[in-house]
Amino acid sequence: KMYGGKKSYFAAAVCIITLSSVVTLSYLRQQRLSHLPKIIQEGSRCRGKIANSTITPLKDNRTFIISPYFDDRESKVTRVIGIVHYEDVKQLYCWFCCQPNGKIYVSKAKIDVHSDRFGFPYGATDIICLEPENCDPTHVSIHESPHGNIDQLPRFEIKNRKAGTFSVDFTVCISTMFGNYNNILQFIQSMEMYKILGVQKVVIYKNNCSHLMEKVLKFYMEEGTVEVIPWPINSHLKVSSKWHFSMDAKDIGYYGQITALNDCIYRNMQRSKFVVLNDADEIILPLKHPDWKTMMSSLQKQNPGTGIFLFENHIFPNTVSTHMFNISLWSAVPGVNILQHVHREPDKKDVINPRKMIIDPRKVIQTSVHSVLRAYGNSVNVPMDVALIYHCRVPLQGSLPRKSLIRDTTLWRYNSSLIMNVNKVLYQTVL
Repeated sequence: KMYGGKKSYFAAAVCIITLSSVVTLSYLRQQRLSHLPKIIQEGSRCRGKIANSTITPLKDNRTFIISPYFDDRESKVTRVIGIVHYEDVKQLYCWFCCQPNGKIYVSKAKIDVHSDRFGFPYGATDIICLEPENCDPTHVSIHESPHGNIDQLPRFEIKNRKAGTFSVDFTVCISTMFGNYNNILQFIQSMEMYKILGVQKVVIYKNNCSHLMEKVLKFYMEEGTVEVIPWPINSHLKVSSKWHFSMDAKDIGYYGQITALNDCIYRNMQRSKFVVLNDADEIILPLKHPDWKTMMSSLQKQNPGTGIFLFENHIFPNTVSTHMFNISLWSAVPGVNILQHVHREPDKKDVINPRKMIIDPRKVIQTSVHSVLRAYGNSVNVPMDVALIYHCRVPLQGSLPRKSLIRDTTLWRYNSSLIMNVNKVLYQTVL
């Protein structure tokens, strides 16, 4: 009797499992179908004003478009980097206009707000749309409805449509320069250190800086090293200079830093072998290699299939200095002289040092500040005897006596070329 009971339980279980799989599959199929592009208009000319600001608000004022990128790593999609209100924005549609036949396709977007919002209501967001099968659209419009007039919508150019060959090995992304930035000397020293270490391009998302800093940026732009992306985020949102909502209840944290970093990765995906995510007061210093190229080829050999290399941050307080390299020429320039700060704070017990990254941009889907959120391939923590981040700033452990700090003069290995190069720049800009 019992045996028959077991059989019927089993049959019922099989039925339930089969039914739920069918329902799930049909739901997933429906979902996919609902996101497939549909033709809504034919034979019209692709019109609409082309947007050319870095941050473009949509009509709802809850969605801000930075830039669309073609991404075919999984399927053929347009991935739009944007900023949205995590609760208020429920639906968005991509409007593609296909040349030369002028067919207009509308795709329902998947709205993927990055998990690292740190409590702020607005966050970095991927707005992802499947592209029409037999068309490689060059522009896209974003709208909260699948109906309307495309001529009224701003059009955004879809970048990365053509795969390029790498023009550079290393690009540094410096997110959000703000607060009337005027740390001139340290900025020039960092730039010259990056160049010594093998960087060919530095991308800076600039909110604002001092008049003197503008001159320095102009010099580096003309030289071809720096690309400045205007970042007027405070004309659209209430921005915080803090990283967490609990510290400052505004719309978005740290001047939208995370969105800028994600945009920078996609912007350089086709043109740079590696992308380095760090701030202007941070330098990844190799200890075993003369430069980043030799360091990275060694790290890649040891860690095949790894696309994300994380380096440990170490604070060199700018309040503790040495009398060495007291260069009179530099004393007239605002900012910190990093060559005089070679004492680093010891690791704190039970506190993990945050890390910054050198990544293969083609392996990254979404990044935060100290780690990637989604990627293809592995991440590896680079040991401190291979490299560390020299981070010269106000102390974190301000009450420590000088004798508790660790003297670390790795930076001095580069002193002669650094001094010569910094002087050249100063003569052409500030002095």
